Parts: sequence; structure tokens; C-alpha cells
Amino acid sequence: MFILGFTVIVNVNMNPIIPDISRQIYKEDILKVLERKYSLMGPMWVNQQCEWMNGIYASFKNHDKFLILIFLVKKTLDFYSRNFTKVTYEEFYSKDIVQIERFSIAEISEALCIPKESARRKILELEEVTAIRKIKNKIIIDRSKFYFTKPQNSIKRISRFLTTLSDISENENFLSDSITSEELELIIKDNFSYVWKLYYELQIPMMIRYKEVFGDIESFHIFGICVLNEHLHAKKVTEHDMHRDEFLNSFFSSENSQGINAMSISDITGIPRATVIRKLKNLVKQKKLRIDIKKHYKLTMSFAKILKPIQRNTLVKLANFSAKVYNLELIERKN
Repeated sequence: MFILGFTVIVNVNMNPIIPDISRQIYKEDILKVLERKYSLMGPMWVNQQCEWMNGIYASFKNHDKFLILIFLVKKTLDFYSRNFTKVTYEEFYSKDIVQIERFSIAEISEALCIPKESARRKILELEEVTAIRKIKNKIIIDRSKFYFTKPQNSIKRISRFLTTLSDISENENFLSDSITSEELELIIKDNFSYVWKLYYELQIPMMIRYKEVFGDIESFHIFGICVLNEHLHAKKVTEHDMHRDEFLNSFFSSENSQGINAMSISDITGIPRATVIRKLKNLVKQKKLRIDIKKHYKLTMSFAKILKPIQRNTLVKLANFSAKVYNLELIERKN
């Protein structure tokens, strides 16, 4: 309608859809499920993590370089979030380049626990292969300059994990309805910039924390494959649901654990066998792993106990991530 020469827009939707706060999912409830049903959820999560780490290493054969890149990409995702901009999966990957904010060596060094000279060297190497470059007054990451695949498989793995978790949460009365993996894939892709920001907020601190424990991410990657191997073995022989404490106490002992050899670790991770052997020797020397007469590497119970509070912190972050994705899905379903 027109009033005094001005156009007045009438809102035809007189009943706007407002999220029902009483239906929100709480991270504390999700954490309870993760811990109580760890024998099911733990192996799924560790497998997802190792697959993600394998993909990271494949990019540059160097974990720190990729960590630098995803840190810079997260800054871009933070910018989108601050400015209420939603970028879909298709939009984000419609071009090979990603514009990033200005950064400093000191910022990278402090945020990622990389010595300044190492950070400077790695960034120069990324600039030399033009993975990071300037175009006039813009700084970009050029994904065409390194081995890169869209995170399609990561999205599928995350969706399957969250679907299984939602089924259990529904049975535990923390979730009113389970959510299919197809629904979750769609939610993640439609809200990609926001969900992937959450995902990096889960992954980057986790990698930094374990880097502090192991000295470098490569050692943590190798150690992680040993953890995955024992988790998957334990899952096969477990006949009932087990709490995280019971699960770790039952299987990370000399009688029940299952080892893995250096060649298999190299094949799975893509890390050269000589490097794997050297790192494994250090991990055994530090009593983080042990080796049996078959030259199979296993966790030590003493170190598994040391890792338990660190692992729980990861589960807290995972519960937070999961709850936020579920709440996003509930809002989208309402709409």
C-alpha cells in the first residue's frame, strides 16, 4: 500500500516461526551419552578422526602446513559468522580460491604453538607453491595448488556419527526424534560456513593439545592409529554397552589389547615407513606405547590413564559441536 508517497511493506506472515527453547539439546546430556555408550560411540569417533588426519597429511605430507591453512580458513568463517553471512557448501567450493584476513607470523606461532621461525618457514613454503598468495590488496588460499579434496567424505562420516548418536539420545530421552544422516548432510551443506566453523573449533584445539603432549602432530597421528586399532578390536569383542571408564580399563591391558605393526601404520597414514619406525621407537621409549614379540605396537595402560582427562576434554567439545548441529537441525525442521 502507499501512504503519503511511501511504500509500506505488509508482513503477510503474522505468525513468525520462533524456535521452541524447551526442545533445545544440551551439550551436558550429549556428553552423558558419549561417556555411557562409549563402547559404541568411541570407536566411531576415533575412526572419523583418523580418517580426517590421513586426509590432512595427504595434502602436504606435513601436518603443520595444513593446520596453518585451516586456521586461516577458520578466520574467514569467523568473519562470515560475525557478519551474519551464511555460505552453503556449493557456494564455498564453487571456486578454488578462498579470501582470508591479514595475519602475522606471531599470530600463527602463538595460536598454533609453532615456533616463530618454523611458522615463518612453513608460510614461505606455502607462498612458494602459491598456496597462499596476494592479488592486489587481497590475500587468498588457492586450493588448486595442492592436493585437496572437498570434505564430502568428512561430511558423510560426521553425519553417520551424529545419526547414531541421535538414535541413542532419543532412546535416552534427550532427543525427541532421531535424525537421519541424509537430513544431517543437508543441514551441514546448507549451513556449511557455520557448521564448519564449529568443526574447526573442535578440531584445531584438539590437534594443538595433543601436539603439546606428543611433541609433534606426526607422532600423535601414528599413536592415533594404534588407538583406533585397539578401539576397533575392542568393539568386535564387546557384547554389551560399556561406559568409557569400563571400556578403557577392560581393553587397554596386556591381556586384551590388539597391536598393529609399523608397515600397516605407514600404509594407513601415508607417512613413510622409516619415519613411522623412528616415531614408534620414541613413543615406546617415552612409555606411551609398548611393543610385543610380534613387533606389534599397543597402548600402555599407564599412558592411557594420563590421556583420560585430555580425552574427556575432547568429548566435551564433541558434545558441544553435536548439540549445536542438532539444535540447528531442529530449527530448520521447524521452518
